[in-house]
Amino acid sequence: MVWLYYSAMGILDLLFPKTCLGCGKEGRYICENCIDKVKTPKPVCPGCLKSSIDGMTHSKCLRPWGLDGLTALWNYDGVIRKAILALKYKYADEVAKELSNYALAAIKTYNSSFLVPASPAGRPNSYSLVPVPLYWYRKNWRGFNQTEEIGKVVAEGVGWKFIPDLLVRHELKVPQTALKRKERLQNVRGVFALNSSYALNPIPHTLVLFDDVWTTGSTLKEAAKVLKRAHVEKIWGLTLARGIS
Repeated sequence: MVWLYYSAMGILDLLFPKTCLGCGKEGRYICENCIDKVKTPKPVCPGCLKSSIDGMTHSKCLRPWGLDGLTALWNYDGVIRKAILALKYKYADEVAKELSNYALAAIKTYNSSFLVPASPAGRPNSYSLVPVPLYWYRKNWRGFNQTEEIGKVVAEGVGWKFIPDLLVRHELKVPQTALKRKERLQNVRGVFALNSSYALNPIPHTLVLFDDVWTTGSTLKEAAKVLKRAHVEKIWGLTLARGIS
């Protein structure tokens, strides 16, 4: 039945051809010309959001339960912004596939002492990637978790272990997009927990905590707190994009 699926997809492409979310050009949802226009943000400390080498957390900003660094691949702008919104509200798994490939390519060429291509003797092979989970009802309603789908491609592409079920998420009282910075910080408190059916044995030395967008950082910081309390030593935030808080 595989041939039937691909035949159906081919017919759909003929009836509803893919067009770039940025410029409308036919062929794909994210064309190379549009993604090349989206800049990479300068590395900042996740604690104070001031300039930092490779996005490492400044020593004065380090907290026992906090992130040790942050990497964002693009600014939350242009076709990247449109693609991420499409993932959340239009069930666009095809967009996720294209964005996954771009993200993997961006990581492999990212100039950072943390994000370097994996090699048999390289440090990144000891990393584990944990995607920020969706609340189960929202995941079922949407059909998939875009962060999980993209994170899997990234992890496999650079040689990291992929742990999609390490965290569980409780329902938010109010959507984060409807809140201001201080309200977002309060809204996510206690929203994450360790999956009771998953045993961290051995406990990973370094986890890459992956999400789609960093705005205020409240979501990643709350997730990092739960993982640090489970005795994970280093946690690095990785997002597709970084917006303005």
